[in-house]
Amino acid sequence: MAVTEEKGRIAVGEAVGIVAAQSIGEPGTQMTMRTFHYAGVAEQVPTGLPRLIELVDARKTPKKPLMDIYLLGANAKDEKKAKKVASELDAVFLERIADISEDFNAKKIVIEIDELELKANNVDLEDVRKKVKEEVGQGTIESREYSISIKPKLTTLRAIRRLTNKLKALQIKGVAGIRRSIVIKDKNEYYIRTSGSNILGVKDIEGIDFARVYTNDVKEVERVLGIEAARNAMVHEFKQVLDLQNLSVDVRHLMLLTDAMTMGGAITSIGRHGLAGQKAGVLARAAYEETIKHLVNASVKAEEDKLIGVTENIIVGQTVPIGTGLVKLKMKL
Repeated sequence: MAVTEEKGRIAVGEAVGIVAAQSIGEPGTQMTMRTFHYAGVAEQVPTGLPRLIELVDARKTPKKPLMDIYLLGANAKDEKKAKKVASELDAVFLERIADISEDFNAKKIVIEIDELELKANNVDLEDVRKKVKEEVGQGTIESREYSISIKPKLTTLRAIRRLTNKLKALQIKGVAGIRRSIVIKDKNEYYIRTSGSNILGVKDIEGIDFARVYTNDVKEVERVLGIEAARNAMVHEFKQVLDLQNLSVDVRHLMLLTDAMTMGGAITSIGRHGLAGQKAGVLARAAYEETIKHLVNASVKAEEDKLIGVTENIIVGQTVPIGTGLVKLKMKL
């Protein structure tokens, strides 16, 4: 055990950053641009290079957010029960179940509800009426079977159009942000994969194992569960991208990268607006991008470069403070 532990350790002064950059960058050149079809989800999910770029750029939202929602007890074992839970997740908007038209002459809005769509989406007619009433507020509403007629308080054409747009986007049921969900069997349990993501939205839905809810939106993980969880999610996402391409990169390189991206308490991108642009030394910042800008700003502020990094020392032609370059010799005269 002791021998392997010794082998697993990194020598003092090892250039871990450069080794990690090379270990991720070299296989990265062999990545394909193809998208990958996730089981059961209609959308193509970006993997490979596009997904890797998405992660290192720390984009606000991924191009195709996904969630994996695991279920509790009987729901996880019974497909019908799992589908019932899944049907509660899909966000249903009024536009999907009704035809909304404006009558500018009579200065009113008419909503014709489609009975078949109501049943297909498992929506209650009373719920629709209640939600419409809440959205309209002050105004007269007449309901007849599957038809709702609205005369708003403000009857200018602009106000009518604005209310129509609001009604079209009115959510009747489900979780905001989740476009569709599907039940997938994994080993001996069923779980739900959704297109779209909203961790807090699924919190109160019965039958869900909230402790195992996972999303590929690392920024949302950071917002809801904190930076430590986001760091773990990023390691998982990086590893998944490389594994799908059959590229084996030691997880410690990925951990170093994600630690660097999250050490400030928030996910920071790697480019000139992120880590590269926040380096301590002026010369290190200038060596990456926007050289003149960094040099001018540094001279205006009379900044000093302590030459503690690798880049700065290469520029001025000194020994790099890494490996044997770290060793300093003191003599008593």
